[in-house]
Amino acid sequence: MQPDWIMGLIGGLVIGLAAAVYLLGNGRIMGASGIIGGVIDGSGRSNRDERLWFLGGLIAAPTLLALVVGAPDTHVTPDLAVLVAAGLLVGVGTRIGNGCTSGHGVCGISRLSLRGIVATVFYILAGGLTITLFRHVLGVI
Repeated sequence: MQPDWIMGLIGGLVIGLAAAVYLLGNGRIMGASGIIGGVIDGSGRSNRDERLWFLGGLIAAPTLLALVVGAPDTHVTPDLAVLVAAGLLVGVGTRIGNGCTSGHGVCGISRLSLRGIVATVFYILAGGLTITLFRHVLGVI
């Protein structure tokens, strides 16, 4: 197996384990967009500190890993406009879809949620179409 596939497998296992621990420990789905959305719009006041710790961990863990083993070569575009547009589209999409990849893809599919499965199929298709359009048609990434 190629090292990239092994690292992806390990990363997927860690995300799955984190989702299971979060669900078992809190009784709630580990959907990152819902967690951050509750902080931003104030709907998560009752467990604000928990949400902030979770979000801090999402930022700190890869930062520390990059400092210890080095940052991977991601091939991220240097075009700031494309990055901003991508971030805004992801944010709007997670609000419209009532969730993100961690909520629907990891937690929804593992619970055999029809809504999670359908959402995952559609965001994978949308991602494929988007990369085809932006990379192969427009040539911006």
